[in-house]
Amino acid sequence: MAFWNILRQDRAAQFDSGGVAAHVIGLTRRRPTVSLTKQGAATGNLRVNLSWKMRTSDFDSRPRRSGRLLRDPLKFFQPEPVQAHTRAVTNVDLDIGCLYELADGTKGVVQPLGGYFGDLNDPPYVKLSGDDRFGSPSGETIFVNLDHRDDIRRLLFFVYIYDQTPAFDRTHAMMTLYPSNGPRIEIELDERAPEARSCAVFLLENVKGELLVRREAKFVYGFQGELDRMYGWGMQWGRGFKAGAP
Repeated sequence: MAFWNILRQDRAAQFDSGGVAAHVIGLTRRRPTVSLTKQGAATGNLRVNLSWKMRTSDFDSRPRRSGRLLRDPLKFFQPEPVQAHTRAVTNVDLDIGCLYELADGTKGVVQPLGGYFGDLNDPPYVKLSGDDRFGSPSGETIFVNLDHRDDIRRLLFFVYIYDQTPAFDRTHAMMTLYPSNGPRIEIELDERAPEARSCAVFLLENVKGELLVRREAKFVYGFQGELDRMYGWGMQWGRGFKAGAP
């Protein structure tokens, strides 16, 4: 069997392995939407986690892996990821945020910038747990109280680079949703967008009582104001700063 056929089979196997049986649903361009209601996961606290790793240049890392390539040729196509706080690469501070619109028309944002950490048991029923500035394995987490799903119209989860240095092409980021019941949901941000500073990752909408998660993965060159205009939030934006986590 030709090497390229083996490669294609291996990639297909990796894609197919992320199903319900493995307790993972991967949202992609071909499968962008999942219903939390139909999954029986529309109650309790939804945990949304952002994690990321830095990755070195594909070309710079290949000569150092010549011995491993002989043992496993498929490694040739996999860039070496390293933790974001590794000294060999520039630190990148990715932040998670959430634009919210409630059923009564209230709009706002939950994010580290400006110290808008939200509230879980009172409006907006969205709470940021803290700010991770180094890409640790635990990453950053936002909780959503889905017991108040009738009070939520839509939530837009996004990622932005705080230090204003475009670096999405040097990071491998993933947003993972952990419902109170059923499989977790993963959205990878593996597109190379070297000039982007923000990315709309997914939209959680209450559509006639059904909670739908839709992958967006839309990179933009600006920040929250540009995401606002793209999705029609209609808020006013100014310069902000990071406050300490509560």
